[in-house]
Amino acid sequence: MNLIVAVDKNWAIGYQNKLLVSIPEDMKFFRTTTTGKVVVMGRKTLETLPGGRGLPDRRNLVLTRQKGLTPDRAETVHSPEELLALADSDAFVIGGQEVYTRLLPYCTRVYVTKVFADVPADAFFPNLDKDPHWQVVSVGEPQEEAGLRFQYVEYRRV
Repeated sequence: MNLIVAVDKNWAIGYQNKLLVSIPEDMKFFRTTTTGKVVVMGRKTLETLPGGRGLPDRRNLVLTRQKGLTPDRAETVHSPEELLALADSDAFVIGGQEVYTRLLPYCTRVYVTKVFADVPADAFFPNLDKDPHWQVVSVGEPQEEAGLRFQYVEYRRV
């Protein structure tokens, strides 16, 4: 599987169940990268999406311990094993923190939007730059939008 995430300079990903920043160009990158694919998320991430529904033009799988959850435009699974039986190798894990942590071992590629800012946060992603199991394979040019500098970095499992 793949994973896609936006982090600040401390590898923070969220605060009070919300994204740290909103960068329209990054949202466009996310949409382009995941449209037509399987996306995997946790229940809390699903609840932050418009209407609490799965994303359009994607197969949405929600990894949750909550039994009986029947979200609109999404399917629920209750274990990584159940998830792997439904998700293909081109699926994208899209959050949040607990799902990222549980599924990172199953991923071979990670797309990171690095935001050059230090933002208050209570949710974090593992620092792949310090993990010997991951190597940078692509670094995009730094960009700026909405007063924020950022760049895209792709990692592959070694």
